[in-house]
Amino acid sequence: MSVNEQEPKTDFSVDTNHLYREETITDLKVASIKILMPINLDGSEDQSRTPIYIGNTQLMSPEGPVPLQAPLEANNLEEAMAVFPDAMRQALAEMVEKIKEMQQQQKMKEMDSSRIIIPGR
Repeated sequence: MSVNEQEPKTDFSVDTNHLYREETITDLKVASIKILMPINLDGSEDQSRTPIYIGNTQLMSPEGPVPLQAPLEANNLEEAMAVFPDAMRQALAEMVEKIKEMQQQQKMKEMDSSRIIIPGR
């Protein structure tokens, strides 16, 4: 079997109809806002699509920094900054809920594996 036959078939084609230029704005304290500006193949701004805003921050935990990210419903940078705090609070609440669910699942697995089965009962 040749090396090419062993490798998975992965499509590495670039989707030239959905290109974005990435820019990051930060206050060097809490907020980091990523702006994904739609562009055309020649690098010019694509006016037919709207920019995408993504908020990023990190929380400190005993194990180290925990990244937190959420899309920001905004039409411009000023709106993105205004919705940033609520978006991060919502992302934190969702992360805490997921952690609780994972802990509950782990607890259920431990309970299932620790059951003693007595024959005849």
